[in-house]
Amino acid sequence: MINYKQLHYFWRVAKDGGITRASERLHLTPQTLSGQIAVLESTLGVSLFRRVGRRLELTDLGELALSYADEIFRAGGELEEVLRSSPSGRPLLFRVGLADVLPKSLAYRLLAPAMQLPEPVHLVCREDKLPRLLAELAIHHLDLVLSDSPMPATAEVKGYSHKLGECGVSLFARPDLAARLRGEFPACLEGAPLLLPGEGTVLRGHLLRWLAAQDIKPRIVGEFDDSALMRAFGQGGGGVFPAPTLIAKEVCQQDGVQVIGQAETLLESFYAISVERRLSHPAVLAILQAASQELFAANEHAGAFNRSF
Repeated sequence: MINYKQLHYFWRVAKDGGITRASERLHLTPQTLSGQIAVLESTLGVSLFRRVGRRLELTDLGELALSYADEIFRAGGELEEVLRSSPSGRPLLFRVGLADVLPKSLAYRLLAPAMQLPEPVHLVCREDKLPRLLAELAIHHLDLVLSDSPMPATAEVKGYSHKLGECGVSLFARPDLAARLRGEFPACLEGAPLLLPGEGTVLRGHLLRWLAAQDIKPRIVGEFDDSALMRAFGQGGGGVFPAPTLIAKEVCQQDGVQVIGQAETLLESFYAISVERRLSHPAVLAILQAASQELFAANEHAGAFNRSF
């Protein structure tokens, strides 16, 4: 019978790309790790790795073993979630990764239903770039990832994207800047100072294509990976900035800005990404249900905003 601890060592080395990195993660010496994998290979009667220069590469049988190991440890993670979700008197641990492009106030509204479950919940939030969050999700260090895009088709991680909903995009400006804009929306954006989300964000690409379709050329004065920092510059009068229409009211109240218009044909979508085919974590189920039945449903038929929001 396969020694599953040795199989886990093999899986970790294959995932981390080498003995040294895996030994650091597993808190083992490289010699111990190499020895355990050698025992596994001897037990199976096959070579799982071959050395190419100073690197280890999987053999064909190693690739096959890795595919099975992926399924075994994914199933183990799902079992852990089911058992963790069972009543035990302890808070339900819920670890969420937030893509750094996600507006903080929207992230809060998405996560709030998880904190309203009958049983106590211990929420742990990690914010990072989507690829790094997906890597943590794959090894079950996260239960869910929230993002403005589904899992990339090129991602090496196997997972499932669950669309939470979509909403329109509004443009905001501080009142004194809004008063200097000429004409009706969206023509008033011609030559106006514009703050953009950073490179690679979904909203940035959609917004630039929408502006091009309107034949409008604003003056781009800033680009921001962090949506909160972009809003801070907008609050200071640095330029017009976009945000989901869903949170327009709180953006205006918190930042002292006003809506100058809504891009009616521009929609932003939001996703929950999991490694589970069948979702079972109570907090995840609460988020998906509230998003589809309440949060985005209430915004689905919302009309356009005007300057006097």
